[in-house]
Amino acid sequence: MNTIKHKDTRYFIEIDLETLELIRVGLDQKQNLDKGIQKNPEIHRLFLSNGQYNKFISRCGSDLKSILGS
Repeated sequence: MNTIKHKDTRYFIEIDLETLELIRVGLDQKQNLDKGIQKNPEIHRLFLSNGQYNKFISRCGSDLKSILGS
């Protein structure tokens, strides 16, 4: 997925609240997101700044690929 990054890009991780496992790492345009309202009450979406997201990916990138199957 090639997403164009600009001022409307939002970065996030999704966490399963029951197991506290990381479910998804992603980014999308704010227009495509649900305005912070979680549709699934069992999952929490934690938003990150661009810098936090990039640092997270650089430190955990190879481990994330094996965990998330990316």
